[in-house]
Formats: sequence, structure tokens, C-alpha cells
Amino acid sequence: MTTFHTVDTFWIGRYLGADSLAAVTASIFWIWLVISIGEMVSIGVDAVAARRHGEQRPREAAHTVGDGVVFGGALGFVVALVAPIVMTSLFAIMRTNDAVTAIGEHYLGSYLLGMPLIFAFFAVDAAFRAAGDTKTPLYILLCTVSMGMALDPLLILGAGPIPAMGVRGAALATIVPRGVACLLGVWLLHKRGMITLAAPRLAVWWKIARIGAPAATTGVVFSFIYVILTRTTTQFGTPALAALGLGFRVESIVYVVSVGAGAAVAAIVGQSLGAGDTERARRAGWSAVRFVSVIGAVMALITMLMPETLASLFTTDAAVIAEAARYLRIAAFSQLFLGAEVVLESAMGGAGWTLPPMLGSTVITVLRIPVGAWAATQFGTTGLWWTLALTAAARGVLMALLWSSGRWRKVAV
Repeated sequence: MTTFHTVDTFWIGRYLGADSLAAVTASIFWIWLVISIGEMVSIGVDAVAARRHGEQRPREAAHTVGDGVVFGGALGFVVALVAPIVMTSLFAIMRTNDAVTAIGEHYLGSYLLGMPLIFAFFAVDAAFRAAGDTKTPLYILLCTVSMGMALDPLLILGAGPIPAMGVRGAALATIVPRGVACLLGVWLLHKRGMITLAAPRLAVWWKIARIGAPAATTGVVFSFIYVILTRTTTQFGTPALAALGLGFRVESIVYVVSVGAGAAVAAIVGQSLGAGDTERARRAGWSAVRFVSVIGAVMALITMLMPETLASLFTTDAAVIAEAARYLRIAAFSQLFLGAEVVLESAMGGAGWTLPPMLGSTVITVLRIPVGAWAATQFGTTGLWWTLALTAAARGVLMALLWSSGRWRKVAV
């Protein structure tokens, strides 16, 4: 997935220009917000189904998966229905200029139409993880991401009878393969007897939402804070907004590795608690933190030593390269803590203990608004980038303290 998004950014930045790169960056914050809502289904299904597997109740786990897939598809349909109505307002909130807004509406509008299948795939992915199978989702994504990488230049630039669609093509190259992944995943689950599609059980929908909502709220708040911070970033021009997007693409390497480790830990924690083995759950959390911290340290060193080289992979705009390099040097610090935050929040989600992490993370993230505005006034983009780095590090420390408390051991699911 990281490779795909990197290639996607390459085609947009190199061939469509700084305005398109800035428009996609602005859109990403709204996409994150929407995706966070969908992850409510993923977290809830993962926790509940893993606990049922730990209790040796596979039929009930399969029924839960079916409920989750339908729930995810329904939520995604609501998003796709509402998106065109609010599209103009989304960019007005960020105060992007007219050129960036026009391009962004094309990209975001196309992307959000795929939410029903993308949300349903979250439940499919969680179903495999909850059963301890992380290889099948990998194989599915390898196939579909390869499809997306092939579609990217074809749909963005056009070829033969295929018209050049620009940023719309970039959005379609993302959502079409994810839709294929969803349908393929449902077929494989059905073939293995791991999903039961029946009349939705609202009580199970509520349980999934109750467990997943606090963690999803963390993502929604996190994304919306970035929407507000975009208003601060845009005052420094298009290069700053484009640089912010490039920085996220580079940081996503550590983030996605941490998401993968966190997904594994969530399943292990859920199954271990279902089997009554809390010590195994505890060890799994810390083992994953050690693993992702090594990756974070390596990437921190790379981004510190060669930020201009990394930025120039995605754009030839000198102003964007200079600003992105400044961002990456500062962000190197936060990458040391990013893995612990993602992994341990997932581990606590696997235990069904999601409210305290959400509250703590939300408070720290909200502080970015006043602190970022003040720092930007005093120190320009350097102050804004340091605000992002220091608050990210604080969230990592907080998650380590919450995991150490052991209160997640007592949650009943």
C-alpha cells in the first residue's frame, strides 16, 4: 500500500504539478476522516470476532463477520450519498485557492464514491486477522495494488482509447482495486466458512460500533485537526501545502508498517484474552513496539540525512522541495515514537479498551490548533512542523503509559 501511494504521488507531482499535489494533500485529510469512520467497523469486528475465536466459537465469529460486512457497506453508502452535497464546503473550510479547490473537488468526489466497498473491505480484512490469518489479506492486496499501479499512469495520463483523467484517474486507480479486493475477500471468506450473511443483527452492529467508535473518533478528530491546520498552512502558499503532503507520504512507511504490526497484535490480544492468557497479550504488545521502533529509527536517520533527495523523487518544484526537506528533517524526531502510538492503540483496541486512549490522544491532538497557530506566527512553517512532531511524540508516550497500566486486561467483550 505504501508503494502504491508513493507511486501515485510520483505521477501526480511529476506530471500534474504543484496545484494538483496540493489539492490531493488537502483531499487526503478529508479521506482520513472518512476512513476513520470505516475503521470503526474494522476495530469492532476484529475485537469481537477474535474474542469468539479465542472462545472456540467459530460459527458465532462467522456470523459477526457477516454483520460487520453489511454494516460497513451501509456506512459507506451513506458517505457516498452525502459527499456531493457537502463537497464545496469541505474545501471552503480549508481556504484553499480556486485552482486547488477545483482540482481537489474532482479528486475527492471521485474517491468517496467507492466508500461502500472500501468500508466493507475493512470488515473483510478484520475477519481474516481475527482468525489469525494475515497472509490472505496480503495476497489480496498484492494483486489489487499491482492492478492499481498499472492503472495509475493509464488513467492519469491516458493511453490509446483511454482518455487522460488527471486526478480523477488517480482516485479511480485507488478505489477500483480496493473494490475488487472487497469482492474477492468476501468470496474467499464464504468459501472457507468464515462468513455468514444473514439478516443484520442490530445488537451486534451496536457492539461493533460501541467498541470501534472511540478509536474511530480519535481518527476523525485527528483528521479534522489537520483540516483546521491546513488553514494555517495555506497562508504560506501552495508549496507549503504540497510539502505537507510529500512529508506524509514519506512518513507513511513507518505508519503502514506499524498498522500491520498493530493489526497482528490486536488479533493476538483478542484471542489471548478470550483464552484467559493476559500475559501473552502483554508480551505481544511490547514485542511489536520493539519491532516498529527499529523501523522508525532507520527511517528517522534516512529522512534526517537526505530529505532533499526524498522530496525530489516526487516533484521538480524547487520551492516544494525546500519546504518538504525542512518538514522531513523535523519529522525525523516524531518517527521514533510513531510506531509505539499506532501499535499500542491497536493492541488496546483488540482488548476492546478504546475510550481512554481516545480521550488522551484527542486532547493532545486538539492542542495542535492553538499551539500550531502560535508557532506558525512566531517561527513560520518551522514552528508548525515542530508542533506536529512534538505532539506526535507525546501521543506515543501516552499509549505506552496506558498499556503499562494494564487496565485493558479487565474489559469484557
